[in-house]
Amino acid sequence: MKKVVKMIAIVLVVFTMGMIATHSIVSQPVETAFAAVYQQGSSGSTVKTIQRKLKNWGYYTGAVDGIFGSKTKAAVKYFQRKNGLTADGIVGNKTLAALGMKSSGNTSSNNSSYSDADVNLLARLIYGEARGESYVGQVAVGAVVMNRIKSASFPNTMSGVIYQSYAFTAVNDGQINLTPNATARKAALDAMNGWDPTYGALYYYNPSTATSSWIFSRQTTVVIGNHVFAI
Repeated sequence: MKKVVKMIAIVLVVFTMGMIATHSIVSQPVETAFAAVYQQGSSGSTVKTIQRKLKNWGYYTGAVDGIFGSKTKAAVKYFQRKNGLTADGIVGNKTLAALGMKSSGNTSSNNSSYSDADVNLLARLIYGEARGESYVGQVAVGAVVMNRIKSASFPNTMSGVIYQSYAFTAVNDGQINLTPNATARKAALDAMNGWDPTYGALYYYNPSTATSSWIFSRQTTVVIGNHVFAI
């Protein structure tokens, strides 16, 4: 009889521990359980960062409160549609990358080491190269410059990348000297803050005007407007 009671006690303890463990997993917010996935019901500092970026870029009008509600989901879906992503309202790795967020809670702050002259130079390049493109297309051109600065295959300064020989048409034909508008400057700042709609592209080209067979051999990451972006 004692053995039976002891066995029952052991079973009850194991069952109770299992229930506690299961409850602790289920009750965790998505932000904790899935480090790179944020969706309706998530909360925390990373969600607040997502909301702030979406609000700054005109996708979100709700409160920046760190709570992933229906308004945040709608804003994420709007952003995803505009950036050629699956519009499911879930912030996974690709959407995080498009938002300029490398991983959970970590955002880029690249512009802290750049001067106003750098911002103006990048804005001039964007205006010269892509003023006829959508806003995302303009940010994408700036992102290519930022990606080149970080790459060991290119100069590591803004002016070094932009003025590299034959790198950009706007430099060759003098459009780099045009005065950029507010949109180009805002696109420059977004690119410098880490927004990369190109997913790491180092090159871009217009397939209707490009003449180099080499550029067509590069791996495409995304097409935005008239530009193909590639690595």
